[in-house]
Amino acid sequence: MIAGHSGRTAALLVVVALAGCGGGRPVTAPVPTAGISRAGVDSLWDRAMREYSRGRWGKAITFFERLSLEVPSTDTLAIEARFRVAEAHFGMKNQLEAARGFRKVADETPTATLAPLALLRAGDAYADLWTRPELDPTYGQTALATFQELLNRYPDSGAAPRARQRIVRLENRFAEKQFKSAVYYYRLKAYDSAILYLKDIAATYPRATVTPAVLLKLVAAYRALGYAEDLQETCAHLRRFHPTAPGLETACPVPAGS
Repeated sequence: MIAGHSGRTAALLVVVALAGCGGGRPVTAPVPTAGISRAGVDSLWDRAMREYSRGRWGKAITFFERLSLEVPSTDTLAIEARFRVAEAHFGMKNQLEAARGFRKVADETPTATLAPLALLRAGDAYADLWTRPELDPTYGQTALATFQELLNRYPDSGAAPRARQRIVRLENRFAEKQFKSAVYYYRLKAYDSAILYLKDIAATYPRATVTPAVLLKLVAAYRALGYAEDLQETCAHLRRFHPTAPGLETACPVPAGS
């Protein structure tokens, strides 16, 4: 599920994914407490899933929360119920509540099958709150840290490749945000300030999609200030690592006779 999709679509995709892994219900049979029978647990689960699959998030939350109180907290069914409560909050666009719920699953039951996916979805919830690169990046930074935590804790999990993809997208957005600041200073002819931003982007996000444009703008700033050696070094870097960058031949013409 990719941050930025509609909440209902994202949550319903999780329904499909989980159903494919276990027929829509956890493999481990729940252990009812003395207060409810196995049939009662099954009935609660079915009612919760019926509301969940229809996108009736509020009702689904009510049933899942009640169910999680009726079975031991470490039972597979209770863990999945808490996970789906978090997904329902995501579907309702309550991203902060969703993030807290996902983190609770990952932190309180770290060996559970759903723990890596819960961390992934916590990162998605934070990333969804960073709607535009030019806005305060705090939520984006929290999302990035959460995806990196997933890779550290569960490097071989099925969620790890998706976390890497999320990290690439976030890094592109961070690079884009800084590039806009650099362009702002460049337009003011505050070239030294622009250069600081541009060099930081190139060093921190070398694989970002905006990096070739960053380096070309750096060439322009060096040319404006007459920094010939820095200009030549940057052009050499561009030719080596970004030979197809649009505008390279104009910005860095090859000397005659080379």
